[in-house]
Amino acid sequence: MADSDNSALLVEGLGVRRSGRSILENVTFTARRGEITVLLGPNGAGKSTLCKAVAGLLPHDGRAAVGTSDLATLDSRARARLVTYVPQHSALDAPLPVRDVVEQGRFAASTSAPHQSRAAVEQALARTDTSQLADRPFDTLSYGERRRVLVARALATQAPVLLLDEPTAALDVAHALALLHVLREVARTKEAPAAVVLVLHQLQEAASIADHAVLLSAGRCVFSGPPQEVIAPDPVATVYGVSLQPGGQFACNLLPGRRP
Repeated sequence: MADSDNSALLVEGLGVRRSGRSILENVTFTARRGEITVLLGPNGAGKSTLCKAVAGLLPHDGRAAVGTSDLATLDSRARARLVTYVPQHSALDAPLPVRDVVEQGRFAASTSAPHQSRAAVEQALARTDTSQLADRPFDTLSYGERRRVLVARALATQAPVLLLDEPTAALDVAHALALLHVLREVARTKEAPAAVVLVLHQLQEAASIADHAVLLSAGRCVFSGPPQEVIAPDPVATVYGVSLQPGGQFACNLLPGRRP
């Protein structure tokens, strides 16, 4: 795969096997700085596994790189300076103040001055509308509030690649829209544009935010390209088994012989 000036995350031939079973096979795509790349696909398609492999949490074949840095060759701190990951479900359940949780995102930025780290943390809290929660114990928050705090922790890293697995799950409409707006701003920041990779399930939500879409099915990348080409009747019918009629909102009708 050819690199380019604005290429950030390069995934080439990535495969994951677990217990002798292929979960991902030969997945290839590029997520560029300044853009939002959305990973789509049915349950079990491999979206979360793909994020975990890129984040260094699962062994894999193939290659995942940021620019010229092969992520598999880096230690955890060096990798965290390049890629940050917000899982679909977090094991964190501690009475830490929210501000301390967000500050964890700065652990890899050992060379930054304290005032720069504080500024990054406060900006991340403000962007996710969690400043008012800063002194609250994390384990007292609602699920939706915890999601926003974990996104704030990811933003505080200021890594050039952000991987977020269903970041809008359990958020109300206002906070979901606000978060997507923040992620758009993060991707397009002039000083340091990021490559933002999102796992989403809602097709209309994906179509409204994506610059590039990757559609997975049974562990393979079956469609990749502009969202208007990927979130379209033929690809959706092929992967989801539904007919798609765009018209302000997406109305999906189950095709004969297919079950949800």
